[in-house]
Amino acid sequence: MSCLLREICRHEGETVTIFTESGGASGCGFTGVLLSVNECFVRLLTREGSAPASPLIGPDCRNDFLPDGRHDYNHHHQFRLGSVCDIPINKIVSFCHNAI
Repeated sequence: MSCLLREICRHEGETVTIFTESGGASGCGFTGVLLSVNECFVRLLTREGSAPASPLIGPDCRNDFLPDGRHDYNHHHQFRLGSVCDIPINKIVSFCHNAI
């Protein structure tokens, strides 16, 4: 196991930024919670998904109206999908983490 890989392993569960040998949008790095590390890749949670809907709040309890009284048809469709990023170890050029 390389020194870099051992250092990355020490930060599982923390928010980190990883830069890769690439250009375009990926050249800005990948920031997220370090979920796992193995000899081939690291896995980051880059965007957390929405929590499940509460079973205690039914459709009749929600405020589906905008301030001007119009119905908010998008209210029930507002959710976020999570995003996981797998980065090959051999493409990492820099690894950033908090000092504390």
